[in-house]
Amino acid sequence: MEPQNKNSRPQRLKIGGCDAVELAETHGTPLICYDEDVIRDNCRRYIASFARNDNRVAYAGKAFLCLAMCQIVAEEGLYLDVVSGGELYTALQAGFPAEKIYFHGNNKSLDELTMAVTAKVGCIVVDNAHEYQNLKEVVKAKGSVRPVSILLRVAAGVDAATHPYVMTGHFDSKFGLSLGSQELNNLVADALNEPSLTLMGFHSHIGSQIADLSSFAQAVDALFAGVRHYLALYKWLPLELNMGGGLAVPYTDQDEHVSPEELCALLLNTAQRHMDDLNFTPRLTVEPGRSIVGPAGTTLYRVGAIKRTPNGRCFVNVDGGMADNPRVALYQAKYTCSVADRLDQPRSFVYTVAGKTCESGDILIWDYPLPEMRSGDILAVNTTGAYTYSMASNYNRLPRPAVVLAKEGEAKLIIARETYSDLTRLDRPK
Repeated sequence: MEPQNKNSRPQRLKIGGCDAVELAETHGTPLICYDEDVIRDNCRRYIASFARNDNRVAYAGKAFLCLAMCQIVAEEGLYLDVVSGGELYTALQAGFPAEKIYFHGNNKSLDELTMAVTAKVGCIVVDNAHEYQNLKEVVKAKGSVRPVSILLRVAAGVDAATHPYVMTGHFDSKFGLSLGSQELNNLVADALNEPSLTLMGFHSHIGSQIADLSSFAQAVDALFAGVRHYLALYKWLPLELNMGGGLAVPYTDQDEHVSPEELCALLLNTAQRHMDDLNFTPRLTVEPGRSIVGPAGTTLYRVGAIKRTPNGRCFVNVDGGMADNPRVALYQAKYTCSVADRLDQPRSFVYTVAGKTCESGDILIWDYPLPEMRSGDILAVNTTGAYTYSMASNYNRLPRPAVVLAKEGEAKLIIARETYSDLTRLDRPK
């Protein structure tokens, strides 16, 4: 997004070349707006920085997924990481090549595994021993002509510097099998001798919103320690090592900024030292999500009531909140914002931006400097492209917002706004 560069005042916000206020007037609010060029540019930066030789970049669909997003990912040449039957269905409906899909998840059902095997997804990332046994049964029941490629998800034992709710690589995690554990030893041995499966290697993901590159280096070191362990134990070297994702994006000026190029260089250089020492070259895969779509998204809200408390705090109430962006309530996430048609005006007042659900914790931004606010203003909250719509709910029976994709002054509706009739569509009277 960028301010409109005109001589006239006040200055107005543009997203993908579209006037933000006009977007709000046309499509209503709350409205999540994506700058298509930013998404595509981030995809290309990862490809240019990481996809050497046979390496792969797989977009982590959990950050934001819809038909249009699947199409963009396919057009940019990325693979796709899905974590549920619903995400897999979306990808297939979009025409995304099944052979370029990784299917993750820590508790895949028999139906989901059957769906993945039937669709012939490229790789299933097996999370635990129970799932492994279920997958073997599904593959045999389907009578698959070719072996199904799998990765085993491992816990690398890395406590990444991030919110505890998005740490996933420590040994006490619900995800994956501890590296070097007897349980993982047994699964590797079984998979190497199972004709219906092809064990490609390991998958490791240590968490989300991580800005400390040393955490990623530790994870790569741990992954290759596992490689050495299984080389000694079974005389086996993996064909693929998936390093997951988790790169942070800066939500505020205080947040550290680490570029995709810096992350990719760190991963490749750290891995290369181990590969040179072991004299083998597996395929390396990385799975960015937030760092591709997060900076591309802006949410537009319309201001309603403005209220000052006896203690002096002034609340600006908007027509969305935790129902369309629960990250603040879940992770104490912080955002920045602006008034869409007054970017140049002095920020002489301090406001707390409050959502409309019946929760005291429904606050989007605390004590933030803005121009003097008026009811009816369009407030733009920045960097909302990741884990907002994906995590949106109908709490208080609020319809989920519309989503538009903006490029070169044109905006296309890619997810329609839910209506009140949508809210009762699946209800049944007693």
